[in-house]
Amino acid sequence: MSRNPKQDADDEKREAMKRRAAESAVSVVEDGDVVGLGTGSTAAYAIRELGRRVDEGLDVRGVPTSHGARALAVEEGVPLTSLDVETPDVAIDGADAFDASLNLVKGGGAAHAREKVVAKSADRVVIVADETKEREELDVPVPLEVLEFAVPHVRECIEETGGEFALRESGGKDGPVVTDNGNVVADAEFSEDGADGYDAPELAETLDGMTGIVEHGLFVDVADEVRVGREDGVEIKK
Repeated sequence: MSRNPKQDADDEKREAMKRRAAESAVSVVEDGDVVGLGTGSTAAYAIRELGRRVDEGLDVRGVPTSHGARALAVEEGVPLTSLDVETPDVAIDGADAFDASLNLVKGGGAAHAREKVVAKSADRVVIVADETKEREELDVPVPLEVLEFAVPHVRECIEETGGEFALRESGGKDGPVVTDNGNVVADAEFSEDGADGYDAPELAETLDGMTGIVEHGLFVDVADEVRVGREDGVEIKK
């Protein structure tokens, strides 16, 4: 199957923006820091950059948010620790979308429960993203980690709020995506095509009150800054 040259070029530009944002975020890490290690393609660039700096002598310890982040950190030579031993000085993670108030949607990698725990444990949270993730209002589906037993109840609750609920299917096997915590993942759509986005703080409060949801992917008042990779550099939003 032939590749689309324009698509290839666009993909290369986006990867370069992600890399710029990640490398900029890692520049805030200081000797002796404990660093929360996010999950996802942009966070992976940050882990690789952290590994490069460790090779140069930087003394840090990482707290991974998923098996994938842990494996990459080991591969890159980043020493690891855990929350029961130390709390992060800074957490570096990606986002599926963010708005002007630095509200985030996370969970494309199904690690948002652990990511939120690490982020809320950290003294500082630095989010890395390319410019395609920026929104005036959040309008993308919200990932949910759900107890499998509670799926029918959560589905009903989401539909009662006017949302649409869909279990996320695994690409590698039959059945839904299962998190590192052993729960299933669903995506809840609250914004129809062409419609305005949703009120992130209000929706987060609603989802917080739904029994059966282990954690949702709305991160409200969590990020201290977002480092946005653009073609001509990195913009820091606070």
